[in-house]
Amino acid sequence: MKIKLELFGASRDFSNQDFIEFNIKKPISIKEFKNLILEFIEKNFKGNENYKKIVKGSVFCSEEDRIISDNYKITKDQRIGIIPPIGGG
Repeated sequence: MKIKLELFGASRDFSNQDFIEFNIKKPISIKEFKNLILEFIEKNFKGNENYKKIVKGSVFCSEEDRIISDNYKITKDQRIGIIPPIGGG
């Protein structure tokens, strides 16, 4: 199945597009999906610690624009949004 990770805020630095596609063989939880994103960062950005912090501090949302927990299961082709924390000054 194909998961399209839509990038918002600081996570847009993860790609020159506004999304990253992952091909997954079996249903996974958001917690497991976060680990895949961290592996992607390790591989493509030499383990950039700032990018890892973005992933760890972000919330994720479903196609229905609802915040989803780490236990949420991705069971089909789906769009998932990553929403990093926003800092202000």
